[in-house]
Amino acid sequence: MELAQDKIDLIEKIIKSDRKFVNNEDLYDDFFNETCKRSFVIVQTVTSDSALEAYLKKIATTSILNVLKNEGRLRRSRSGYLSTNEIPVETQHTTTVTDYSSVDITYEPVDIKDTPEDIVIKKEILQKIVDTVSKIDEEFPDKNYFKLYYLRYENGMTQKEIADELNISQSEVSKRLFKLMDKVKQTFN
Repeated sequence: MELAQDKIDLIEKIIKSDRKFVNNEDLYDDFFNETCKRSFVIVQTVTSDSALEAYLKKIATTSILNVLKNEGRLRRSRSGYLSTNEIPVETQHTTTVTDYSSVDITYEPVDIKDTPEDIVIKKEILQKIVDTVSKIDEEFPDKNYFKLYYLRYENGMTQKEIADELNISQSEVSKRLFKLMDKVKQTFN
């Protein structure tokens, strides 16, 4: 896995500007590796610098949160995630001490809503897929690639259901789907 130096510099800048990076500088390598691992494919495919930066900010934030949770430096409270050395407001004024040593804490993945840039990126990728499938369907009109794509990925039909719909065998549906997705992948490489 190799990234261009400008992409590495961008990832580094984004990580160091994240508010959770402060006081966790010793985990920079872990933050960087996790962000690179999660963003490698998108860095190779997105060409718009502003869209890439917006997407990388989201990936970096998620990566930093995951590393901090794995290192035990982050815990979940009613108001969100807190550093383990912060005291939540709701417990600052209590006088009783409760022993939480036997409580097992599990973390759920952070659900970050799509930003406008994410929506644009997804639409661009989907449009490229649809354009590619249409082009392939025009090249091989007897294979019904566009209808096959529509039934499988838009309607969510199983291969058996598609086979019944198109009056072909299930193995033929499987072969065509494999060829179609292979051709779509080639357009992204």
